[in-house]
Amino acid sequence: MEVAIIGCGVTKFGHIWDKDHDDLLVEAVYDALRDANLEMKDIDAVWCGTFYPFTGISGNVFSDSLKFFGKPISRVENYCATGMDNVRNACFAVASGAYDIVIASGVEKLIDAGSRGIPPIEGIFSIGMPAVSAPGMFALAANRAFKEWGWNREDLALVAVKNHYNGARHPKAHFRKEVTVEEVLKAPMVAYPLGVYDCSAVSDGAAAVVLTRPEIAKKLGCDYAVIKAIGMAVETMHPWHRPSESFLSFPATVKAAKMAYKMAGIENPRKQLDFGIVHDCFTITELINYQDMLLCKPGEGAKLIREGITAIDGDFPINPDGGLKSFGHPIAASGVRMISELAKQVLGKAEGLQVKDAEAGFAHNLGGPYSVATVAIVSKP
Repeated sequence: MEVAIIGCGVTKFGHIWDKDHDDLLVEAVYDALRDANLEMKDIDAVWCGTFYPFTGISGNVFSDSLKFFGKPISRVENYCATGMDNVRNACFAVASGAYDIVIASGVEKLIDAGSRGIPPIEGIFSIGMPAVSAPGMFALAANRAFKEWGWNREDLALVAVKNHYNGARHPKAHFRKEVTVEEVLKAPMVAYPLGVYDCSAVSDGAAAVVLTRPEIAKKLGCDYAVIKAIGMAVETMHPWHRPSESFLSFPATVKAAKMAYKMAGIENPRKQLDFGIVHDCFTITELINYQDMLLCKPGEGAKLIREGITAIDGDFPINPDGGLKSFGHPIAASGVRMISELAKQVLGKAEGLQVKDAEAGFAHNLGGPYSVATVAIVSKP
């Protein structure tokens, strides 16, 4: 499978009080269309992701915002992996030949939703089990890694320091401020051992990409990147009831990565790819993602961050844009933004820090109680 990315649009992420979800979606989509030198009339079909119903439901979230009527529009929702699953569906529709030019977009408006914090997800906690916050769920993994592998809070802090360094240099990041290890360690505790700087923030934002087949991109004269593979896996929504669950790995990520690597013919990602973007909803998640994405062996994730291998000037940069730690996590927009960042990096057009000699990279989106994961490989044509 090869699908061309010919247009990318991403809004500024953050606490955006003066724009609603319509404004954000219109801004991202028109940015992507301008990048592709196309208009809405050129689009055959749309996939639009939203997670929370208060942002919008059905194809109408896109049709009424963009005044785009009479054509197919699908709303995608798949936990925090909504954005990249949205791109996945659009990719296969284009690759099959059903449509020639489509848009995959995602938008989430969380800040002024009228409640304190985001609502809990119904159904993932069984009767008799108290609801656990997202930091609480991922703290389970951190505590287990501390016990089994000797990792510590300083290792997690190094992830926050790296990603905030990168994000401070990206004009569209929510947080553009470097932090030190000392600041991370002294920050208020959220769910031990995860403090404030170990957690991604709640943000508003939207992103969109315009997709077509490479032969059409060539005819249009577009400068384009290529999605070479996109894998996805879904595991149980009750991992705490599955005896095999180690909390030292996220099986959905492992399986989605294997699918994507096989599709793209990649046997050694550290040698065959140049960089990666991982779902760093929490600092512990990034370290475990290193291992699940086969960048190192189990237990060696902390070694990669300690030795600077995943820094912007390291052998294999991770999250050169600053990741969710700097952008925040407007849920359905995040995965689409990751695909946009991949495309801009391999085209040498990064808005923030540019990975040196970037020709191919991966992006990883994780959702729910570690239960849904999508992995995409993007390269130069």
